[in-house]
Amino acid sequence: MDIRTIEWKNDAIKIIDQTKLPAKLEYLYIKDLKTLWQAIRELKVRGAPALGTAAALGVYLGIKDSKAKNFSEFRKELDKVIKYLATSRPTAINLFWGLKEMLQAAEKVKFKRLAEMKKALFKQAMKIIEDDRVSCRKIGLYGAKLFKNNDTVLTVCNAGILATIDYGTALGVIYRASEEGKKIKVFACETRPLLQGARLTTWELKKKGIDVTLICDNMAATLMQQGKIDKVIAGADRIAANGDAANKIGTYSLAVLAAYHKVPFYIAAPVSTFDLKIKSSKNILIEQRSAEEITILFSKNPIAPPGIKVYNPAFDVTPHDLITAIITDKGVLRRPYKINIKKCI
Repeated sequence: MDIRTIEWKNDAIKIIDQTKLPAKLEYLYIKDLKTLWQAIRELKVRGAPALGTAAALGVYLGIKDSKAKNFSEFRKELDKVIKYLATSRPTAINLFWGLKEMLQAAEKVKFKRLAEMKKALFKQAMKIIEDDRVSCRKIGLYGAKLFKNNDTVLTVCNAGILATIDYGTALGVIYRASEEGKKIKVFACETRPLLQGARLTTWELKKKGIDVTLICDNMAATLMQQGKIDKVIAGADRIAANGDAANKIGTYSLAVLAAYHKVPFYIAAPVSTFDLKIKSSKNILIEQRSAEEITILFSKNPIAPPGIKVYNPAFDVTPHDLITAIITDKGVLRRPYKINIKKCI
């Protein structure tokens, strides 16, 4: 399946509208910051690495028509764009990482002409895209070594092609193992509240020819009890300095179940997803989503009583002591994470 989740095309940010999947593969061409902000917030583009790219391209989109007379004026415009994009979603560190990378790129050329500054930012955005492509393949290469022929793997949410540029983190490991000739069977959790496992993960795994079976989130324990799961793998949106990992809500539940049933539990993410400023899960801000994503979702009619109170966090955090290993683009990290993460990054 040769698709790109996000790229620069025809003087616009081209994305797959992931809210339309699996019914329709539709592309959007985004030409203004407000539309990009809404696309990020509404999860038309999502997934930690893809958000890093969205941030980078968004910065370029916001300044490409600048008429600034000097770097001071240009920097004010740049700061305004970065500040605005940073308000779109709070948990995924790659979004903020992408913004930071673009700001640093601007600082390096602050004595250049305006056209050269713009060119440097576009070049940096393209570099971020290429780096993501390479890093995902490295994650796949390192992670595939942990998987055996005929393994049955459980995953949650979507950490594949649609969450990155064109390959994936957690699913990238499965793709690589499959490319190496290993027969891998996947159980995909539907993943409440937005059903990203059901809508996105099963769609791309099926397109890639991987044996995939969709399950309700609350079936995972039974499968492990029956001995049908060999490994669990998930992506991450932010990883603290001690190895605590924030991912889509429900990931922590799987980690607890995996520990009880003695099933290896892996997190797969590039080093750009690590946030060394955050010591542990206590400091990770969890995004709260709208009630309608649970009470209505994609149904024409409400699936809950009108006015019902709803608690809808988008993420939970898996403590480091429940993670067997963290698969990164610089290798596989194991305990003690606090020490080995520092060495890696």
